[in-house]
Amino acid sequence: MDIERISDKLTVYFDDPFWVGVFERIDNGKLSVAKVVFGAEPKDYEVQEYIIRNYYRLKFSPAVDTVVRDIKKNPKRLQRDAKKTVQEKGIGTKSQQALKLQQEQNKLERKVKSREQKEAEELRLFELKQQKKKERHKGH
Repeated sequence: MDIERISDKLTVYFDDPFWVGVFERIDNGKLSVAKVVFGAEPKDYEVQEYIIRNYYRLKFSPAVDTVVRDIKKNPKRLQRDAKKTVQEKGIGTKSQQALKLQQEQNKLERKVKSREQKEAEELRLFELKQQKKKERHKGH
């Protein structure tokens, strides 16, 4: 029987001038990331409230393959590791890659949309010019 494994992690850090939260979701060995800008330093209860209200609205990046370790750790080691990650600046490289991938996809979508709008506007102006040319030719 294949067991489905899902793991979520939130990292909040200060990225001058804002506080940023990075949600990492590992689902069956695939890493997806979503980034949230909090603005002012969020309190613990504000972060918890944000998670409760907005987690399902988060736009996660496309999934990236990652290695999932299944190792039981000593609680004291877990506490030390948590303290170390809080003191570290930035986010993991896999998360950065996933965020960059999402950013590139959004950029491509914007380019396609703006190109279509530009072509539609050029076509409209061309049609308008042709119509004026016909009216002038008729002698109006």
